[in-house]
Amino acid sequence: MSLEPHQQPLNAAQLAAAQHGDGPLLIIAGAGTGKTRTLVHRVAHLMASGVRPHRILLLTFTRRAAQEMLERAVRLVGGATGRVHGGTFHATAHRLLRAYGDAAGIAKDFTILDQGDAVDLMGIARARLGFGQRASRFPKKETLHHVYSRHINTDIPVDDVLRDEFPQFADDAPDVRRVFANYIARKEERNLVDYDDLLLFWAGMLEGSPELAARIAGLYDHVLVDEYQDTNLLQARILRGMCRTHRNITVVGDDAQSIYAFRGANIRNILDFPTQFTGATIVTLETNYRSSQPILDVTNTVISRARERYTKNLRTDRTGGDLPALVTARDEHDQTRWVVDRVLELHEGGTPLREMAVLFRAGYMSADLEIELTNRKIPFEKWGGLKFLEAAHVKDVLAFLRLVENPRDEVSWYRVLLLLPGIGEATARAAVERIAAEAWDPRVLAECTPPPRARAAHESLVKLVNALGESGRSTQPVSGEIAMVRRLYDDILRERYDNVEPRLADLDQLEVIAGNFPSRAVFLSELALEPPAGTQDLAGPDDRVDDALILSTAHSAKGREWDAVFIIWAVDGWFPSSRALRDDDEAEEERRLMYVAMTRARHHLAVVHPLNTYGSRWGSEYTIDQLSRFIDGGVRERMRRTAAAPAETPPAPNATAPVGGPPLDLRALVRGRFGAAVPNEPPGRPTS
Repeated sequence: MSLEPHQQPLNAAQLAAAQHGDGPLLIIAGAGTGKTRTLVHRVAHLMASGVRPHRILLLTFTRRAAQEMLERAVRLVGGATGRVHGGTFHATAHRLLRAYGDAAGIAKDFTILDQGDAVDLMGIARARLGFGQRASRFPKKETLHHVYSRHINTDIPVDDVLRDEFPQFADDAPDVRRVFANYIARKEERNLVDYDDLLLFWAGMLEGSPELAARIAGLYDHVLVDEYQDTNLLQARILRGMCRTHRNITVVGDDAQSIYAFRGANIRNILDFPTQFTGATIVTLETNYRSSQPILDVTNTVISRARERYTKNLRTDRTGGDLPALVTARDEHDQTRWVVDRVLELHEGGTPLREMAVLFRAGYMSADLEIELTNRKIPFEKWGGLKFLEAAHVKDVLAFLRLVENPRDEVSWYRVLLLLPGIGEATARAAVERIAAEAWDPRVLAECTPPPRARAAHESLVKLVNALGESGRSTQPVSGEIAMVRRLYDDILRERYDNVEPRLADLDQLEVIAGNFPSRAVFLSELALEPPAGTQDLAGPDDRVDDALILSTAHSAKGREWDAVFIIWAVDGWFPSSRALRDDDEAEEERRLMYVAMTRARHHLAVVHPLNTYGSRWGSEYTIDQLSRFIDGGVRERMRRTAAAPAETPPAPNATAPVGGPPLDLRALVRGRFGAAVPNEPPGRPTS
């Protein structure tokens, strides 16, 4: 018997999932096993079986994903799929709320608040209740909105969210709830609906009124959900309500790729699906179309250690392939050098840069790599987080060093002065003009009179500037100078931001990088000449403008794949994150995150771990680091062990050789072009 057109490309497991009849279906789709193709064919099969297209609801996490699936289904069975209802949870909730919200007390002319508007409205509620003028710290509007949204989507009590994520505000829980009450009242008075309301109101219509629930759930005969491991508790409630009568729900996901708990995703939704939907059929997709078998052998072993999971063993019909490499580096610098050398080797062998990726647990971990890529003219793109030197707190710390290295750097003077509490633009301008009038002598800062509120910070800055000046005339390492700056700046950072840990980690990393430079001048020059703030433009114009190495956090890499993948900082406390190791559930999610990172590779996989960390974020000058606990003995048996040889230090040029001839005035060459005079007036306010 010949297969129908929409059945032909499927393997046996995919076909079983696509041809499933009525009742709940859970498709456990391992990495690279064709889950999207299976879901598309499931839609096609339902329509071929007589289900009317408009009675099918396809829910995804992005509008683009829904559109792509429906377009593929169109090519399989024709244009009828144009009437399949597909979209994100929020878009579907919006459509249903417009149609049925009036019966539940929501006027149809409601306005949707985007994320920025919702944060601003939370700020208005905060200010109107007087919490912006409190003597003690109170959560900023962004933090308040995060706590509110997390509470709505996970049902975790507000007190617990504050205790676990922002313990410095745990005692403020009653006042935080007052702000939330005011925020909710303002939305109601103005007929506003935020993103969280869309899901909350959809669930409310399904759970609060039997008549309304019957009308909404009765719209569809089949509900299909992509990436089910990423759903939260509120979305799971919605799905149970939508399938209360027919129970025809198909969900596709992979418990091993559940890595978004910080966004509210709950792995229990997929693990408990057979309990929540009794009689569910489970189909497991294990044939991998992405990776070589040696890579799958390693990743299968990594995830087999998970405490609770659906058993699957990914395999491929491909033959051959290199063993994944486990690379031991002496320190971060050797780790960086090995990765860059291997990238260039693969590129010279024909692998485009865009088909290679370097993955890491957190954005700050690529700082040294970004600088090395810039110096070696290798274009890159960074996914997830700010590029290291674009971060405001990194720029702040560098400004302290710059104004001491070059006291005429008025931009850095302004930046530093405006960081101090109680100093505004007028005070900063007066101080800079006073310093300029005294031939840019930094010691003049002590003679400036700050406002009363700024006196303590001003005194600390004077002492710091003097100490840095003395340091420049001694053998103090650059990393030590950054540590001196941080004794003043870290408190400023904590005052400016509620979530400070990632930013403090950035500054820890800056200290580590600074340790590779012989002097403050060399350090600042290297960063200023070509800061890694761009991608292709870093390498200048050439024929590779569309080719760039990918640097990505493991979270941002989900759903992607490359020919070659390098995972760096495979060290306990780095990957997995030290903060995650305090909780068993978080540690398990870190294991899944490592699995996701490793399964992005098609042909080449390398996991790199430095043995030593200097000036580490744990506060000591030197540590011997332990290989990530996820790369245990069984995993190592399936990998090729190698070591990154230490980098050689090139000889320094001889700068002491005498130069003959008359002295040269380079600035006069520029002035002569436009008839400019030598400037002698004090600077105005910087324009950028």
